[in-house]
Amino acid sequence: MKNVYKVLAYLVAIEVAVQASMVVWADAGLGLWVEGGGVVDKTLMESGETPFAEALGLMIHGMNGIFVIPVLSLLLLISSFWAKLPGAVKAAGLVLLLVVLQITFGLVGHSIPLVGLVHGLNALLLFTVALYAARRGAAVSPAAVPGSQHAARD
Repeated sequence: MKNVYKVLAYLVAIEVAVQASMVVWADAGLGLWVEGGGVVDKTLMESGETPFAEALGLMIHGMNGIFVIPVLSLLLLISSFWAKLPGAVKAAGLVLLLVVLQITFGLVGHSIPLVGLVHGLNALLLFTVALYAARRGAAVSPAAVPGSQHAARD
């Protein structure tokens, strides 16, 4: 279960990196599209069309943020109870809390753009905490983990 916990934590960190990549890809595509004469207005926003290929990055960003990352972080918390790593539950709980905050900041940011600043900073914090959670087991020697075979021999 330790490996499941570590893999899930790394997947959360990877997904945060994917999120950043997708939103920047979409932003770059939007810039080129506007430079080429494209217009962003209410009609475009309500049309449901994909005016430039990189707009797919916004869709991926939204779906990952609302569905994939929350599921991964919930599975991380569940696995942390059986991973038997010191601090695993606390780290996984913090990951889940940051994901909830991230979703909230992302949704509120559509109404209050300044919240987007916090959304970006929280993403960096989430990435860092997910990596910290993944590394929990790497820093612990087998002898220090309660119930390990090595602990019985020492």
